[in-house]
Amino acid sequence: MSLNAEQLDFAADLLRTAPTLRDAAAQWHERYPEVRTMHVSATVMRDETAALRFGVRSIYFAMSAGHCRSITQRPEEADALILTEDKAHGNR
Repeated sequence: MSLNAEQLDFAADLLRTAPTLRDAAAQWHERYPEVRTMHVSATVMRDETAALRFGVRSIYFAMSAGHCRSITQRPEEADALILTEDKAHGNR
């Protein structure tokens, strides 16, 4: 699986405009149910490089190999999105 340009644009729009990350994940799932989303603490991802970042919110691309998940910078390898928001701003 891979993320296409339309999906990347939609992800960026959600990151900028959704009231909460929970809302962003719900809207993403409604439109792209085949691509999983996860919301984790920004602290968990502190040593990783975000694929997209707007203000305090970030999206990381994840890929899976069997039961293992890893972060990738390449949308063509991604099969999931990880959403974070810096804790100082609610981490919802």
